[in-house]
Amino acid sequence: MRALLMSIVMLLAIPISNAQEFEWPHDDPDGWLLAFVDVETTGLTPGYHEMIDIGIVMTDLDGNELGDLFIRIQPEYPQRTDEGARAVNAFDDERWRQLGALSTADAVKRIVAFNTDIAADRKVLMVAFNSPFDSAFLDHLFRSQDRSWRELYHYFVLDLPSMAWSLGIKSLTGSSISDALGVVDEPHVAELHTGITGAKLNARLYRALLRLANEKQDSQ
Repeated sequence: MRALLMSIVMLLAIPISNAQEFEWPHDDPDGWLLAFVDVETTGLTPGYHEMIDIGIVMTDLDGNELGDLFIRIQPEYPQRTDEGARAVNAFDDERWRQLGALSTADAVKRIVAFNTDIAADRKVLMVAFNSPFDSAFLDHLFRSQDRSWRELYHYFVLDLPSMAWSLGIKSLTGSSISDALGVVDEPHVAELHTGITGAKLNARLYRALLRLANEKQDSQ
């Protein structure tokens, strides 16, 4: 617990002497990356239900892919799985073991190593389709190991439906926004629907939204 508190303090307590040295994305685009994150879970309640997989696609601010990660995670309480969640992601305790699912401790290590290897000293913004959902489950995963996901990602988290809404696409599902943008959707067959298919869809949507924003700007 002490390690978790210290990491939060270190993140939030930016020394005054360094305040003028901090550069935001519009001032230093090469110093920032985006992490498109999508998780699958055993249900909708963070802290009771658990993550069973995660996909991450790391890009630059233009959406160019730099690397991706996909891991399955063995939950500690598989009996809590909601049947609605199982219908979406086909989670099965024994199948996950056969597919090489990691423990929560090893999952956190893999996520940290992936982000560290690609980001190095660059700052990273997390991007998700339903950012409160994904960030809450990521938070509980890291807390289980007395760590904070803020070690990896900046305080601000971006949300794709909000971006689409601001450009006139008033939809709230991946399929409807994909249709509006002419983007290939992710699979909706449970056995094929994973965190990495969601993360890659998120990156495709982001690139399409950037193109739409540029088109609107050019037409003004």
